[in-house]
Amino acid sequence: MKKNALRAVLAAGLLGLLPWTLQAQVVLPSNSGPDGTGVRAGTLPLRWETGGPRCAEMPEWQIHEYNPDLYILRQSGCTDFEKPFVFLLFGGERALLLDTGSRNGNLAPTLQLVIHRWLSANHRDHMPLIVAHTHSHSDHVAGDAQLQALGDPDVPITYVAPTVDATKKFYGIANWPEDVGKVDLGNRTLDVLAIPGHDIVSIAVYDRQTAILFTGDSVYPGRLYIRDLAAFEKSNQRMLRFTEGKPVAHLLGNHIEEQRTPYTDYPVRTEYQPDEHEFALSRGILFEIQAGLEAMHGKPRRVAFRDFTLWPTEP
Repeated sequence: MKKNALRAVLAAGLLGLLPWTLQAQVVLPSNSGPDGTGVRAGTLPLRWETGGPRCAEMPEWQIHEYNPDLYILRQSGCTDFEKPFVFLLFGGERALLLDTGSRNGNLAPTLQLVIHRWLSANHRDHMPLIVAHTHSHSDHVAGDAQLQALGDPDVPITYVAPTVDATKKFYGIANWPEDVGKVDLGNRTLDVLAIPGHDIVSIAVYDRQTAILFTGDSVYPGRLYIRDLAAFEKSNQRMLRFTEGKPVAHLLGNHIEEQRTPYTDYPVRTEYQPDEHEFALSRGILFEIQAGLEAMHGKPRRVAFRDFTLWPTEP
């Protein structure tokens, strides 16, 4: 569909009448306009394979090509109920992998497959890979050792340990958590925000090319576990300030725990989620989170919203 025609459909309020398969291809920045010019588009699937009901037929990882230089991989619930997402971004000089999956993930074969297919498609024979993390929890770092031992000469690895010191050093964050760091993949700059609260080393990564903000376990459709309430609130404010005036196509976190039914989540340890919430969230979620945090007045309590629940926990 041509851009002008699509705009006409949107203006007429007729998007709901488009063919179902076509709707899956419609991806626009959430604040499209002059500031969004140049944002590289992509697609998200209408649904993810989550873990069943026939696990023998399920791959360990589902691979989704958002666009030719951004891949989203999701671990099957048949291997672990956490079903985390990991993200692979290609630049002109190196690639970045955000997170390595949960226990029993066996990420290496799938990761090699995606990278070597990208190399072939781009007539390249070599691509250095940065292995980094959104935070340090076990369901996002379990594949570290396997990837560090990969030994693929076509994919030399730089490993960024999930610690505050290593994260500060690699991204150039002099004043943690206030300063914004960055990494250049080669004609692709990623901005890195320190967002402690869920974990001491939590970060958010903003991809200028696609206008996606990767938010780890701090923002996603599900139970937002908060270990440090004051730090979490400051981190949410930091994301709001950073994104003000910038195009934000999506917020993409590490899990989906909500159902499509508002205010309803899947219980912990659920493997098969046939009616789960859509993956992408909008920047508006940050305002909802902020309102919920302010309503606590510094006293931790669970607050349910339509698409997520604020869930303070013990340290």
